[in-house]
Amino acid sequence: MAVPAASRVTPTAAVPAAPGYPSQSARAASAAESRFRITVPIAPARNARVVALDPAAAAVARSVAGRPWAHARFYTCGPVPPGVPEGLALTELQGSGAPVPLPELLEGTDVVMVLATEDSGREQAAAIGGACWARAVTTAGVVLGDGFEADEAVAALRPYARVLLLSADEGDVVDLLTALRV
Repeated sequence: MAVPAASRVTPTAAVPAAPGYPSQSARAASAAESRFRITVPIAPARNARVVALDPAAAAVARSVAGRPWAHARFYTCGPVPPGVPEGLALTELQGSGAPVPLPELLEGTDVVMVLATEDSGREQAAAIGGACWARAVTTAGVVLGDGFEADEAVAALRPYARVLLLSADEGDVVDLLTALRV
């Protein structure tokens, strides 16, 4: 069956820029176009809470909290009261040190990042993940370490976390918070 000549596709060569006319890239980089460039940093857009589940994760949270963040607050968490996951109390690293109930912590929060280095925070991870899920708060989990001794914490976070990052580098926490624009 013959293909009509009108429907045949013929390859075309790229048309080079005509001599004397700048390319699109050159025009975009020109002084005349510079007035359209955005020259201010992107404004922070989210209220983030970073929760460390264990002592090693708390050390990472303290280190990261020392950077300038617009809307990020950093916490450690205590034990989950038996049968009352919403009764979990968290302590702000930079604040007064007074315990903050989990429901109060989540008010006005857009994203919660949970840090873990071991399995000791499995129950806390499940309580935080469930509370965030019930309130439609985005949850991100970062498991830090070389050997990843936090398999149970990962398993507890997996059903709730939109982002679950296994990392050996504290810098990934900074990068993730920066990407979240906090």
